Formats: sequence, C-alpha cells, structure tokens
Amino acid sequence: MAYLQVRFFSEVLQIQTEMIVLLPEKMEPTEKLKTLYLFHGLSDDCSIWTRRTSIERYVEERQIAVVMPSVHLSFYTDTAYGHKYFTFVAEELPAVCRKFFPQFSDRREDNYLAGLSMGGYGAMKVALTYPESYSAVASLSGALDVASDIQRNYENTPEWAFFFQQIFGDLHKVKKSKHDIEALARDAKAKAKKLPKVFIWCGKQDFLYEDNLNCRKWLQELDYNLTYKDGDGDHSWKYWDQMIEQVLEWLPLE
Repeated sequence: MAYLQVRFFSEVLQIQTEMIVLLPEKMEPTEKLKTLYLFHGLSDDCSIWTRRTSIERYVEERQIAVVMPSVHLSFYTDTAYGHKYFTFVAEELPAVCRKFFPQFSDRREDNYLAGLSMGGYGAMKVALTYPESYSAVASLSGALDVASDIQRNYENTPEWAFFFQQIFGDLHKVKKSKHDIEALARDAKAKAKKLPKVFIWCGKQDFLYEDNLNCRKWLQELDYNLTYKDGDGDHSWKYWDQMIEQVLEWLPLE
C-alpha cells in the first residue's frame, strides 16, 4: 500500500486541511478503485487509524483505497458557530479525492463509509443524508443518539452544553432535525430508492451502548439491511482494531 499524507486547501472550510490516503500499488492503469471513507473520533485526527490499528495491513490484499480526513471537534456537522464540516466530508471531500485520484470510482456500489464514536455518527449521518452515494456504512461504538446524549448527560453541564451549542445551536431542537440519526433514517426510508446496508458494533461496557441499542431499534423498525453486533468491550482501540477488520470482511468488495 502507498501511504499518502495529503495537505490541501478546502474551499468549503476556507482553511488548509489534511487527509491520509491508503492506495493500492498493484493495480491496472484503467482499474477503478472502491473507496472507504474512514472517520476518526472526538479527540483524534486523520492519523489515528494508522497509529492505533492495522488498517493498512488489513486492506493490503483487498484492492480498496482508504481516505481518512481530519475534522477536529466538529461532529461532522455544519456547525452553528463555525465551519461547514458536514458539507466538507459529504460533498467536497469525495470530489477532491476523485480529482486528485482519477482511479477512484464514483459508482455508489464502490463507495463506503465507516467511523468510530463521533466518526460513527458522522459516517451514519453522511450515508443517510446521501443514500444514493454510498452502498454501505459501518459504525463502531458510534454516538448514534446525540439528542438523548445531550438531554441526559450534557444539558446541565455548562462546559459540555456550551460545546454542543457551538455545534448544533439550540440543544432542544436536535431531536427530529438534520442532526438526528433516527430522523435521517426515517427520511431516507421514505424518499430513497436505495438504502445503504448498515453494520453496527458496540461493547456492552461502552458508555455509548444505549445509543447503539436505540439505533438498532430504529433501523429494525424501518427494515434496514442491518448487521448488529455487540459483546464485552469498552470505548477503546483494543476492540476497534478487531472490529474494523470485520467491517472490511463485511463490505461488498467482490
């Protein structure tokens, strides 16, 4: 695999930003590559997946490109008082990648999303907003019920309330909004001709376990093609390293 650290100017963010791209070296000149957009969590950046997991080794024989962008503390959202990170990852990033790497396929069947924690939320948010662009999405320990998290844990904690207000604005309006995974799932089910298949995993000792149970309930009620797994595990790389390999095995790469 080629390991590429790409720094570029984002027209959407109006700042210099970066991504890490893993690119197969053994490919035919006319071959179109399947692409996995892989999102980091709240305290990390684009380097974390290659530092904490064996993602490069896992994809080496699979002829798939992996794109890992940096989005800081944005929750993959067009923030209320900051930059438009959702527009960046959902629209600008794929276009930039296909410009820089013309071998990247633009077919829905060849494009996938995955992430952990905040990145699991981001991956689901993008996939359910643009179901016509991605055939599969995976969330590991995802923050998949943000509205309930805010109400339950952060509404009466000033520093967290302030943090989430900068991202989502009025915290009482997150439920049933464009930031709510349940609302997005219902909207996609009602409007989309095709829906992405979904993989969710979360450890039973994870503080986001209830989020994942809630999301499983919504998707099952809506009859999504869902693969749900849980088991012993907390919010740590020990488990995400194991599970990202399972995600790659689950993706329709053939």
